[in-house]
Amino acid sequence: MTTTTSSLAPVAVRANERLMAAALAAFLGLGLIFMAGFSPAIAFHNAAHDFRHAQNFPCH
Repeated sequence: MTTTTSSLAPVAVRANERLMAAALAAFLGLGLIFMAGFSPAIAFHNAAHDFRHAQNFPCH
């Protein structure tokens, strides 16, 4: 009979992955805030309006 064993990844690797995930989330979040801050208000209206129509939600 053959027995196989597996070992868990070192803790340092998991911590590195968490750090990279947090950095990516912060980068994306700041990017969204930056784009929202500098885009004209009509762009938000059009995006919301198109999304409502795509979801078959009556908006007018």
